[in-house]
Amino acid sequence: MTGADLLLLALGAVAFGAGVLVVTTKHLVRAGLYLVVCLGALAGDYLVLGAELVAWVQVLIYVGAVVVLLLFAVMLTRAPIGASDDLDRPGWPAALIGGGAGLGLSVLLVDAYRWSTVALPGAGTAERLGEQIFQSWVLPFEVLSVLLLSALVGAVVLSRPDIGRRAADAPTPAEELASGGRR
Repeated sequence: MTGADLLLLALGAVAFGAGVLVVTTKHLVRAGLYLVVCLGALAGDYLVLGAELVAWVQVLIYVGAVVVLLLFAVMLTRAPIGASDDLDRPGWPAALIGGGAGLGLSVLLVDAYRWSTVALPGAGTAERLGEQIFQSWVLPFEVLSVLLLSALVGAVVLSRPDIGRRAADAPTPAEELASGGRR
């Protein structure tokens, strides 16, 4: 094993461990921070593999924007900062489903390729990557941006209890004045 192989394995172990902590922690903000560690370790893996552009895109898009959006949504929805009793659910159903899905995918891949070798394409460049993203993958990229925008709008709607309230439930102007604008 070379030094690059060892570094790749170490970063993979960090990413795996942080990923496990993301789904097992009871602290929502800590889960977001563990997600930063996991995605940062994946960016390190990309650097070891020689894909510098993909690594920096990983850092800018996922570590930067998506995690900030996640934490912003947590703050907007007034989610509990500390340990939450709502997150204390048995983990065996999820582990059973995840393990079954992983085993099923492994069997499918082994059956599909039967340990044959696959020819890899030539090394990628930033130009080829840009052509692929903006020709073949532009629609999924735009759908993802709309999905993230709708998640942000949903967080704003959830954080405002007055949005979507029926007119019959709304206080009258006299009740607003009597309460001093407090609800």
